[in-house]
Amino acid sequence: MLQLERRPEASTTLRWLSPLLALALTVATGFLLFLGMGKDPIQALTFFFITPISDLTGLAELGLKTAPLLLCAAGLTVCFRARIWNIGAEGHFLIGAVAASAVAVSVGDAGGFLVLPAVLLAGIAGGMAWASIAAFLKTHLNCNEILTTIMLNYIALNLLLYAVHGPLKDPYGFGFPQSVMFADAALLPALINGTRLHIGLAFGLLAAVAVWVLFARSFIGYQLNVVGEDHRAAAFAGFSARRLTWFALLVGGATAGLAGAAEVTGPIGQLVPQVSPGYGYTAIIVVFLGRMHALGIIAASALLALTFIGGEMLQIAMNMPKAVTAMFQGMLLFYLLTCDAFIHYRIRFRRPLPAGLSQPAAPAGQEL
Repeated sequence: MLQLERRPEASTTLRWLSPLLALALTVATGFLLFLGMGKDPIQALTFFFITPISDLTGLAELGLKTAPLLLCAAGLTVCFRARIWNIGAEGHFLIGAVAASAVAVSVGDAGGFLVLPAVLLAGIAGGMAWASIAAFLKTHLNCNEILTTIMLNYIALNLLLYAVHGPLKDPYGFGFPQSVMFADAALLPALINGTRLHIGLAFGLLAAVAVWVLFARSFIGYQLNVVGEDHRAAAFAGFSARRLTWFALLVGGATAGLAGAAEVTGPIGQLVPQVSPGYGYTAIIVVFLGRMHALGIIAASALLALTFIGGEMLQIAMNMPKAVTAMFQGMLLFYLLTCDAFIHYRIRFRRPLPAGLSQPAAPAGQEL
């Protein structure tokens, strides 16, 4: 019979091969699902993975979707490396978008080079303020950050809906729940003329590099790693878990808040209820798929951004439901977690023993 046996040491090879294997299994499963739905699987996969990036406009759209994912994932990486399970990037993103929109609407048509920095800083401050709620609850009341950050996401969504139906609603918008269009001074400049790609992608790349520098070259990054590996060792070394928790969550809130601000000041140019298709939740997959490494999360952000564009392409070209995007993202996470199990475990075949005999005890370090 087949049994899972714990490895003496974690497999480094499987740690890096697991994301590739998960992607291959996702594509193979997608092939079978398209076939079962009566669609041409080769054509569907081509529309999903290749057609969206077959020209410059498509590549620009890929960068546009990559930017918010990369910003959210960079902040979550700081949290997850310290074993602080922040699931609230979506809430930080939404509050950042609301705060940035409030400033952009309040300045109206005012010009000046300080308008855009003020709008972006408002988004960062909004994200940090929202993350500070979870930080306070964890460090002072010992509340589980997984539960608090998830619940705060729904509160943030309802605050967004209140804003676009109330104080930020365009009075001349024919009743639609949206803000006024922002002035040109509050919009991000384009990276490539003729496309929607803006400098938010540069923010994301800089955030990924900053995270690498944080963990590779700074003492606070070393402290975060130690806290993540062993809380008792960190306490013995004199590292303040409370201070590091605040730092990690505030960084996560700042980057996700900036992502929200960049979204409303970039391709949208106003606040709308659909400002996020789930960037904050998808960024969690990005972090694990990218192995919490700067280069890894850049590549994973581009891949998950492609699922958003590919899903839209399938809706247009093959009349498929919008849920295709979530289906691929869910399968990718499922296979990633499954493949990751074999980093620490391996499959062993054991012959069943004759009746009356017991299985010998496993050697030390070889627990079943």
